[in-house]
Amino acid sequence: MPIHPIGEKNRKGTLGSPYAVKDYFSVNPEIGTKEDLKNFISTAHQMGMYVILDWVANHTAWDNMLTKTNPEYYVTDHKGDYIPTLWFDWSDIIDLNFSNATLQDYMVEAMKYWVEEYDIDGYRCDAAGLVPNSFWQRVNKELKQIKPVFMLAEWEGPQFYEHGFDATYAWSWWDTMHKIAKGEATANAFNSYYAWNDGYYPNDAMRLLYVSNHDVNAWESTQFEAFGDALTAAITLSVVSEGIPMIYNGQEAGNTKRLAFFERDPIQWQTHPISELYQQLFALKKSNSALWNGKWGARMIPIKNSNNETILSFVRENNDDKVVAVFNLSAQSQTVSLLDSKLVEGTYKIFGSNEIQELSAETVLTLQPWESKVFIRP
Repeated sequence: MPIHPIGEKNRKGTLGSPYAVKDYFSVNPEIGTKEDLKNFISTAHQMGMYVILDWVANHTAWDNMLTKTNPEYYVTDHKGDYIPTLWFDWSDIIDLNFSNATLQDYMVEAMKYWVEEYDIDGYRCDAAGLVPNSFWQRVNKELKQIKPVFMLAEWEGPQFYEHGFDATYAWSWWDTMHKIAKGEATANAFNSYYAWNDGYYPNDAMRLLYVSNHDVNAWESTQFEAFGDALTAAITLSVVSEGIPMIYNGQEAGNTKRLAFFERDPIQWQTHPISELYQQLFALKKSNSALWNGKWGARMIPIKNSNNETILSFVRENNDDKVVAVFNLSAQSQTVSLLDSKLVEGTYKIFGSNEIQELSAETVLTLQPWESKVFIRP
């Protein structure tokens, strides 16, 4: 989340929201110094990891320094007063005016600063759809002239890839899986999501799949509330289907509470089966090139089955690797045959066990409620 100082004027709660940025060129002293940040990034790089910062371009805190130095950078109402983003309950922030070319220059330089001076590896761009695409096109181009940064838009839609983003959020994936878990939709609901993913998005588009994030956890539900008995299926699908799987803070510890957004609310760290599940799934994803992201991995091809209302089945295959995945997205046991013999025929290892399984059009699988079976070509 954003690492900048948090505004105090019209602050929400005790700590305020990190999305109410007081100074784009500073580090919030509550979390450390600029030197601490440099050391953090350097250590992450030594460990083979990357660091991206959450960037809030659409708005600032009421007491951001720009309100004094450059009031023309802000949207104002008919009385000339600063205003929060319309229609949202964001009373602790005020909108920036991107029709001002000088503001755009300032924002570009601020984003370049953290890449050039701190060697960060990219940005998660908050509320990206509320900022003009022309700005994103410019800043993405200029940032990638410095180094190959990774740019994630917190928004859904194919247009962001045209303007230099590498990945976008897949809110509709979460919504579809949530409705299925609540019994409000069947496995067929994913046909619409994946049809749009295939036909509406670029072939190499990467979409962020999550079971939880800070908005969902704070305002809607924990992962357990959202998915109940379907949670393991949701996590597994987020990793083996097309997309970048994300773990939100505390998921791997089995956090059972909605974390307070504007107050100190420590996570109770503990060992939990979800941690082991993610470790096993990520080991599979890393070792199996068919499951890699974007242009590096294989597309999902649906497998026709005898029970499409409750069973989601697909294959991802390239020259080196192949995975067949079958999900029972219902609260009842199901039996199913995979009807596309050319897509499934072969000998596989079952993920999570040492069992070997032969698959053909004659194979009948029995899956328990919300059970998934992932078959890996040896």
